[in-house]
Order: sequence, then structure tokens, then C-alpha cells
Amino acid sequence: MLARLRRVPFAAQVLLALVVGVALGFVAREMGTVADGSPNWLTSTLQTIGGTFVTLLKTLVPPLIVTAVIVSIANLKQVSNAARLAAQTLLWFAITALIAVGIGITLGLLTEPGRNSSVDAAAQADPTRTGSWFDFLNGIVPGNILGLQSSAEGDLSFNVLQLIVIAAAIGIAVLKVGEAAEPFLGLVRSALAIVQKVLWWVILLAPLGTVGLIGNAVASYGWESLGSLGVFAGAVYAGLALVLFVVYPVLLRLHGLSPLRWFAGAWPAIQLAFVSRSSIGTLPVTERVTEQNLGVPRSYASFAVPLGATTKMDGCAAIYPALAAIFVAQFFGVDLGLTDYLLIVLVSVIGSAATAGVTGAVVMLTLTLSTLGLPLAGVGLLLAVDPILDMGRTAVNVAGQALVPTIVAKREGILDLERYRSTNTVDPLAPVEDRGGVDADLRKPVTA
Repeated sequence: MLARLRRVPFAAQVLLALVVGVALGFVAREMGTVADGSPNWLTSTLQTIGGTFVTLLKTLVPPLIVTAVIVSIANLKQVSNAARLAAQTLLWFAITALIAVGIGITLGLLTEPGRNSSVDAAAQADPTRTGSWFDFLNGIVPGNILGLQSSAEGDLSFNVLQLIVIAAAIGIAVLKVGEAAEPFLGLVRSALAIVQKVLWWVILLAPLGTVGLIGNAVASYGWESLGSLGVFAGAVYAGLALVLFVVYPVLLRLHGLSPLRWFAGAWPAIQLAFVSRSSIGTLPVTERVTEQNLGVPRSYASFAVPLGATTKMDGCAAIYPALAAIFVAQFFGVDLGLTDYLLIVLVSVIGSAATAGVTGAVVMLTLTLSTLGLPLAGVGLLLAVDPILDMGRTAVNVAGQALVPTIVAKREGILDLERYRSTNTVDPLAPVEDRGGVDADLRKPVTA
């Protein structure tokens, strides 16, 4: 039975789970709350299922980041013109971010979400976590080799940005040391393979997690919360749609690539990102479809995709902060000038690493608001619909993380056009024998 289920395309599994999740969410919402005001049993079940799935993804983030970044940097020695590829990648990250933030600002000025939304002013509240340029700069410097930090309550957590810095430093050191570092690099490669295997087991639970996440979103927020922030939510999704379905296809066309073939190849990663709300959690699927379906060489994809998963955020760090800043300014009657809009662009392009590839965009939003001098209490106005918006934001994030390596590979003449144009796209969760007899993780022939 399990083997038969695995042969159902991943996209079909998630789509069915979306339908089931929405249906169960409406049922749970109609059931209401129990006598003491706590969620009913169905809502609690959906929360547990969805929360468990996200927690499992987050648990694997630290070892995945460290091993993936080290290996991806070490892989650059296999690539000719590695410095040029890295520079081109960062350049196109910035170009697409500039376009996205421009769309966000334009939609904010046209729709005026802060004046046309009926959100209750009593909903404003200071965010539980904030971001500032000093916090961002201080956060880059690791406090310890594990990237651990403690909260005011004494709870320990990993600082993802510090983990990236630590892993990048180790990866560069591996390149500089050379042959003497090969045993260490072999150990890290093995660790990465193990972490990815465990993560694949978690990703196999994505349809079940989809039911819980979507069902809980519908049960908890319904259409009422969207109603008060309807103009803002509509503007955010309009911006996301413009970037995903207009800007990205235009860029692909300008480089002589078929947008339809790109969407067919990248869709499994985009779909999983919509459900999981985590660029890092989607990383293995993004890297696999970028390599196998889009024809980007593995030596380059293994560098560009992990880098993008932590810094390439067209949804969370470009469109959303721009629209949210305009919303807060309009709501509190603050006029923004040309300098303020330029600051929004600067924060969106440079500060995107602060989002760190995990769920939510509160840190990036507070960083933008504090840079503009806007009330941080405005964040509380938007939290009611943040999980719903975060699904679309993350989908666009991951789409951009697959798009840029494809464009750069095409520009540098290293894209496998035959694989890109092939109509036989690979389902990233298909059994190994269904991928043409090649183990995609090791790129070695599969033996009996």
C-alpha cells in the first residue's frame, strides 16, 4: 500500500491534502470552541499534526545548514569560474529583489491598504521579537561554535544567521587547506547525506502536514480575519502573483527559456514551500528539481540553492515588508517620502538574510519598520493573517531560489538544455528506480 501511494505524484498528494485540509478546517470552525473557550478536538488535532510537521522540519535545520553550506562552498573547486558564478548569483539575487520590492511599493501606493482596511486599532501590539540593523550586525558574529543563543526565559535556540557564518568560514577554510581537509570534507559529505535522508522521511509526511497546516489556518482564521485586512492581503497575493507568474516568466523568456518547462520542473518545490512555510525545510526538494528537472549542474546547484534558501527572499523580504511598511504608515497617518521608499528598497535587498529561511517574516518586518521610524506596534495589526500570507510568500521565495541558478547557468553556458526541455520531469519523491536508474543523491549507477 505504501509503495503504491509513493507512486502517486507528489503534486497530486499535496493537492488532495489541500482540499481535505480546507474541508476539515471549515468543519472545525463550524464546531466552534468548547465551554472554556479552548479549541475543539478537531482544531486541536489539526494544530498538533501541522505543528509536529513544522517542528520536525525545524529540528533538522541546524545540521542541514552547516553541512550543506560547507559542502556547497567546497564544491566550488569543481566549478570553473567559481568566483564569476558566485558574483552572478548574488547580482541576480539583487536584481530580482529590486523588481519585487518595486512591485510591492507600487501596489501599496495604488491600493492604500492602511486606509482601506477595517482592522481594529485595538489589535495593535508590540511584537515579541524585533529586528534592527545593530541586532542584525551583532547577530552575524557567532557567540559560540554551535550558533546557540538563549532567550530571556532561558530557552536555548540556534541562530541560523550565525550558523551560516560559521559554516561559510569552515567551507572557505576547507578550500584553503586543500588535500589535508579531504578526510574532514568526506565526513561532512556523509553527514549531509544522512541528514538529507532523514529530512526526506519528514518530507514524505508533507501531505499529512498539509492537512494539519491548512486545516488549522482555516479553522483559526476563517474569512473573518481576512475580511478586515482584505485589501492588504489581496495586495500581497497580487504582488506575489505578479512576481511568480509575470516577472519570472519574462526573465526566462529574455534568456531563451520556456516558462512552462520551468514551472513544470520547479513546481514540486514551490508547492512544498507553500505548505511548509520554510525555505530551509524545502531545500532538498529545491536542489533536486533545480538539478534534475531544470538542468543546472550539480556542482553549481549545490552552492547556489543553499545560498538562496538563506538569503533569497522575494516574498518575505521584498514584497511583504514594502507593503506592510506602507500599510503601517498609512494606518498611523505617517507620510513617507522618497528617502523612506529608498530605505525600503535598501532594507529589502541587503537585509533579506535576516529572515534566515524559517517560517514567518516578523524579524524582517520589524527591521524595515524600525529603519523607517514607524511604530512597531503596527506589527500586531498584521499578525492575524500572517500564517495565511506566509504560505504564498515562501512559495515565491523558493521559486526565486530555483530561478536564479537556472538563469545564471544559462548565461554562463553550463545549463543542460536537453534536460531542461525534456517533458519527462522527475518527481522528487519518486523511488530511485523511477529516476532512470540513477541515484540522485550520489550520482552513481544504482546496483542491485
